Parts: sequence; structure tokens; C-alpha cells
Amino acid sequence: MGFVADGTEGGRQPELRIGDVERRIVDSRLQQAHAEGRLTLTEYDERAKVCWAARSQAELDVLTTDLPPETTAGAQAAPVAPAPQKRSLSSRAGGVLGGAAALAVLGYSLFSIVGAADGAAVFGDRQATVTPGQQRLETGMLFGDVEIVVPDGTRARTTGTVLLGKVTCAQACRPQAPGAPEVVLDTSGAFGDVTVLTETEKRLQPVDTDRRDRDRDSDDGDGDD
Repeated sequence: MGFVADGTEGGRQPELRIGDVERRIVDSRLQQAHAEGRLTLTEYDERAKVCWAARSQAELDVLTTDLPPETTAGAQAAPVAPAPQKRSLSSRAGGVLGGAAALAVLGYSLFSIVGAADGAAVFGDRQATVTPGQQRLETGMLFGDVEIVVPDGTRARTTGTVLLGKVTCAQACRPQAPGAPEVVLDTSGAFGDVTVLTETEKRLQPVDTDRRDRDRDSDDGDGDD
């Protein structure tokens, strides 16, 4: 059976010849099957030899008929490579932003503490008392809590910004009688809480003996200097 002038081979239309592109595709699939444990090394070598000697697509097709479709394997493997890179980039970006935000909070808190005219709480608690007729009180905080006591009958109005903390003002911030005095409490900082109490609320609070002892020791220490 030989080649004839009309392009047929033995009266039949021959298959189109394949090239190295098609052979590489099949050989790549065979290598993947070997890596997955579907083909032994001997089986891969045998099929690879047939693959590179093949002249038609039909000769290549028989080499992968007992293997899962390449599209299935590709669909399972495709997302695996880029996913770790995306997570890694996101993590690094989140770390940079988190660090910058922390520095900004600390910088703001230090600025607030420096500008606080009536003292600040740094790594501890501080109590401030509003005197009758006082119209403004400024305190700051950084990793500490501030307690402010306001005279009965005086309305407190809180201002300032507390980052990563809260301001609690129940009775003292309620409307008072017409013409009642008002005091502005400007408390700013971070990583701490502000509690505003009236004199009556303060008296009704349970006594914190541990804190009282700490305050007494602190006063004694200041007096020795």
C-alpha cells in the first residue's frame, strides 16, 4: 500500500500528520501520570518511545486512553500554585498596615498626653477631681484608665478621642437644672477607659482597698523625696 498522486493511501484518506507540539503535549501528560503514580517508570519509558515515534493523532490517543482526562487534573492543580502567593502578599500587606496603624495610635496618644494640662494616666490608673466652678479639665492616657469625679449638680460634657477604649458617663452627663454649671472634660489617648462619676456615685462605689493602699504608698513615696 503506497502513496498515490491523489493524496490517498491505498484508496483511503490518510490522517494528518502530527508534529512535535502534539507529541510534547502527550509526553507531558505521561510525565504527570508517572509523577501521580499512575504509570511506573518502565511504562512511562515504553509509552514515551511510542509517543515520539508517532506520526498520527490516533497513535498518540491510545497512549492516554486509560488515564484520567488532563482537564480534570489541570482543574485540580491550577489553583494550587498561585494561592500561597496571594495569601503571602496579603499577609505582608496586613502586617505593614497593622504596624503603621499601631505607630499612628501611639503617636496620637503621646501627643495627647503631652498636651494634657491636668495630667495623664500612663501604664496605670489616674483619678482627677473637678473643683466647683471649674469649666474645663484635660487629661490623657496611654495603657491606663482615668476616673473623673464631678461635683453633684454640675453637668459634664465629654470631648476628645479615645482609641481602643471607651468613655462611660452616666449620671454626670445627664441634663441638670436650668442654669446649672457645666464642665468640659477633654480626655484623649489610647488603650484605656475614661469613667466620669458624680460625687454621689463615687461615694456609693465599693471601696477598693488594694487601690487605696497603692495610692497611700505612692503618696508616702512622694513625700520622702
